[in-house]
Amino acid sequence: MTVQLPDLVPSELRRRWKAQGVYPGRPLFDLFRERAREHPEAIAVVEPSSTTSYAELLRAATALAAELSRRGVRRGDVVAVNLANGWRALAADLALAATGAVCLPYPLGRRRQDTMAILGRSRAVAALITRTVGDQDYARTVDDLRADLPELRHVYVDGRPLPGMRALEPVWHSPAPDADRLLRVSPDPDSAVRIIVSSGTEAAPKLVAYSHNALAAGRGRLLRNLHADDEEPLRLLCMVPLASAFGSVGLAALCVLGATVLVTPRFSSAATLRMVAGQRPTHLVGVPTMYQEILTDPALPNTDVSSLRCVVSGGAQLQPETAARLRRDLCATVATVYGSADGANSHTRPDDPAEVVDTTAGRPDPSIVDLRIVDANGADVPPGHTGEIWARGPITPLCYVNDPDLNRRYRAPGGWVRTGDLGAMAPDGRLRLTGRKKDIVIRAGLNISPAEVELHVSSHPEVAGAVCRGVPDTLLGERLAVFVAPMPGAEPLTLPALQRFLLTERGLERAKLPELLHVLPKFPFGPSGKVDRGQLDALVRATGSSAPRTDDAA
Repeated sequence: MTVQLPDLVPSELRRRWKAQGVYPGRPLFDLFRERAREHPEAIAVVEPSSTTSYAELLRAATALAAELSRRGVRRGDVVAVNLANGWRALAADLALAATGAVCLPYPLGRRRQDTMAILGRSRAVAALITRTVGDQDYARTVDDLRADLPELRHVYVDGRPLPGMRALEPVWHSPAPDADRLLRVSPDPDSAVRIIVSSGTEAAPKLVAYSHNALAAGRGRLLRNLHADDEEPLRLLCMVPLASAFGSVGLAALCVLGATVLVTPRFSSAATLRMVAGQRPTHLVGVPTMYQEILTDPALPNTDVSSLRCVVSGGAQLQPETAARLRRDLCATVATVYGSADGANSHTRPDDPAEVVDTTAGRPDPSIVDLRIVDANGADVPPGHTGEIWARGPITPLCYVNDPDLNRRYRAPGGWVRTGDLGAMAPDGRLRLTGRKKDIVIRAGLNISPAEVELHVSSHPEVAGAVCRGVPDTLLGERLAVFVAPMPGAEPLTLPALQRFLLTERGLERAKLPELLHVLPKFPFGPSGKVDRGQLDALVRATGSSAPRTDDAA
């Protein structure tokens, strides 16, 4: 079933950006096909044990597009993609862009609860999935949900399929039609091409729809700003999942810049350093915790890092000490990116002084997005004053998928996005981030919603109530602590037992598991009758709980 994805940005603004040349006015697959014709033998994707040329990637994408079209996937249909970093994930993106369908990629590791929310909310008609992810038989997880997903007609498995599913690998090698014949009628570049899944501040993942034009213009311009040297081809080592909001730069690098994208199936500092030494990327893209792991890897001093030009960090604030070590040990400039799946963006440039990179989020680029700082009434505040960050520009998404409530809460008149982040704009136009309106926990770049985890913990039969809080951590940024009030007469709850319950009974992602447990006889309440979260924070500080714990605390 085709999902309705209205554009909440005024059409005259979209037309203006196209007239100004900000938008390419062409669908993503058309842009990629042009790059593949310009240099068919050039390397598009590098993996630890293989390389894929532009011609090979084009052929794989057209083969998958033809297969899905034969199965009845039509323009506007949503197809979920849960594949490891690699050429297959990028070929799936391109195939769906070619057919006019909407790609819904999401990183590996989602469990039952999030999978149901993602596939159900999007009304996906097909899914391309990995058979096993860690200890999870993900094909079995999806199969168990199919009775509650009536729109999900086709499931392709990278690995051995279950009954009623199809193997994905033979599709890549099936006869591929000519790309021109496949694109007799190109998709509208203003139509949706990708849905980005945000870990966000909601109990369920937010699904954000982007058009061909928005992704090409926004992500393409970001990459051009980070790679100013036209003489040296961009070789982008993407350490984050290609399926993430940050990782969507991988697709743009191919379609807009004709670059080479380097990936490993999963991040590890050892694998990254081997890629740096052997494949010589010019740029790294990752989150601060990844860089901290790289900096402490014993192999780093003996790794040839001379190819690196810029280290790009996003997803969480990069500590100045970490930035200084990156400049020293990787011999590269550092750029930081503030952004969100909801369409916000500001970034420093490779030629910015260290002080600017360490203390600001750079200047917003109006060819990507404009930012406003507003008060509680939506009125602009003076420079230097703190307020909520609102965003609108060429990169702005169409809407939240099948969620009128989110569109009402997070989209303002005129197409503006209410980010929920707090910041101040300096007189020189640089953005300084000051906090978050909603009390999310950011662990290693992943936004964890306390409301979601509280809901799952509270479902435990021996828990009367639960409150989650973030605990500062030098390595991960924050860890998640949970305070529970037990049911009368309940057996003492331990952290390992709670974690097992959340994983096996509730299907919670491992990355969202609480790492600290405090069992209280009762919660402290404030004057309003609500739980006094400030007292809970004080308790964490008093007990010095800034590292993982497996014991209870009172």
